[in-house]
Amino acid sequence: MKKVWKHAGARFRIGLVVTALLALSSVILTLAYTGTDISIYNSFRKNLPASWQHPLGTTALGQDTFWMLVFSLRNSLMIGVIVATIGTVVGVLYGLTAGFVGGAVDRVMMVVADTFIVIPSLPILILMTALMGGSMSVAPLALVLGIFAWAHPARHVRAICLSMRERDFIQTARFSGEGLFQIIVTEILPYLMTWALSNFMNAVLVAIGQESSLAVLGLSSAKLPSLGNMIQWARNRNAIMARQWLWVGSPIVTIIVLFVALFMLITGYNNFIAKKRGV
Repeated sequence: MKKVWKHAGARFRIGLVVTALLALSSVILTLAYTGTDISIYNSFRKNLPASWQHPLGTTALGQDTFWMLVFSLRNSLMIGVIVATIGTVVGVLYGLTAGFVGGAVDRVMMVVADTFIVIPSLPILILMTALMGGSMSVAPLALVLGIFAWAHPARHVRAICLSMRERDFIQTARFSGEGLFQIIVTEILPYLMTWALSNFMNAVLVAIGQESSLAVLGLSSAKLPSLGNMIQWARNRNAIMARQWLWVGSPIVTIIVLFVALFMLITGYNNFIAKKRGV
């Protein structure tokens, strides 16, 4: 990381700093919070303007907008990280297995992966979240989103494996007596780490966007504070018509800043890798 920070461009540094600040502040502030449950209605007077006690005012439901935003940001980031972890780990292992085993196993595994790729994910996600109703917490919602997060990485990893398994250093490892598992772990995984990190960051961005889209459609958990749900709750309570800009605007601005920071982080890292390889 020190080497990347030193040689990467300003885009990567800005993206990393902003993303880290958002993530750390949401975690630290939620751990330090000692007030009442933020999901409880009428904890404060409704529709209060911004003040020292309520930096972003209060909502029409009698909730502190600032603390609702902090908890929503933390939950959205947790969902993104869980989904990205599932998609990257499962996708890498699945693609490695298909690419190196080959034959009938490879064909069957790719049919399964291609099925998940071509199936439109949004209708399935809408159906699954609707069936689970408003009872989902962070982990179940992340698992639902993670169902469709592994197929594309698996196909990319398989393509890399197909191009690598016939290279000289792989053949040398085989003739040296190394088993399939040892070859994958010692020869291939280090080569895939940079790609996996880039895919992980991109998957976080996609997962947060998917959760926000489901929430705005009213299909996320009815009680889970998230950036998308904050927008949905504000929309349901006519926050725009009531000119409660802090309530409806704060999650929108946070999503924009988070997405721009993650985009800069991903593209900056990819540019660093390209320069390192002389591309």
